[in-house]
Amino acid sequence: MSDIALYYETSGRGEALILLHGNGEAHSYFCNQIPFLSERFTVYALDTRGHGQSQMGEKPFTLSQFADDLRDWMDERGIRRAHVLGFSDGANIAMLFAIRNPERLLSLVLNSGNLDPSGLDPAFLREITEAQKHTRDARESGLLKLMTEEPHIDPKALSVIHVPTLVIAGTDDLIPPEHTRLIANSIQDARLVFLRGTHAVAEEDPGVFNAALAAFYHNVS
Repeated sequence: MSDIALYYETSGRGEALILLHGNGEAHSYFCNQIPFLSERFTVYALDTRGHGQSQMGEKPFTLSQFADDLRDWMDERGIRRAHVLGFSDGANIAMLFAIRNPERLLSLVLNSGNLDPSGLDPAFLREITEAQKHTRDARESGLLKLMTEEPHIDPKALSVIHVPTLVIAGTDDLIPPEHTRLIANSIQDARLVFLRGTHAVAEEDPGVFNAALAAFYHNVS
C-alpha cells in the first residue's frame, strides 16, 4: 500500500488510460492530449510522487518506486487493466511497470523513454550531471538523480510485453534514435514512429502527435 495519495484528474468515458508525465513536470504536460483522448477513454492524468500536487512521502524517490506507486494506485481504485501512455521518465516508469505487471496493460505508448542514462544525449547528460554537483536543493537533486542514475532496464526484459505498443519520439530528441529503435525492437510487434520535433514534440506540435496516437489507437481493440 502506498504511503501517499497521488494527485490525479479524470475526464472522459471508456476504458482506463493513464498518463505519466516526465521529470519535474505534472499532469498538465498533457493538456493538449487530454481532450482528444477523453473522447474514447476515461483518462487519468497523474502527478507522480514528489511532482505537481503529489506528496514526496517517505518511500524511496526512484523510478522503481513510482512504478510500484502506479500499481498501488490502480489497486486502490479497482482498475485491473489500463492503457498507459508515458512521456520521458513517465515512459521509463511505464516500462518498469510493464515488466513487473504485464497482465495489467491493455496497450502501451512509450514517448521518448530511455533504458539507462546512456540513452540520453551525451551533452545533456553532462549538463545535468554538472548541475547535480552544484545544487543544494534536495528536491532538485532528487530529480536530477533520476536522470543521471536511472533507469537500468535490460532490453531483454521488455519481451514480456505482449500488448499493442507504440514507441514514439522526436527527430531531434534528447534520446538518440538508435536507442529509441532498441526499445521498439525489444517489444514484440511494437510500432515505431519518429515525428519532426524535439523531446517535447507532444507539447510543440500536438496536432501531429495526436494524429499519431489516433492512428495507433484505431488498431487497438
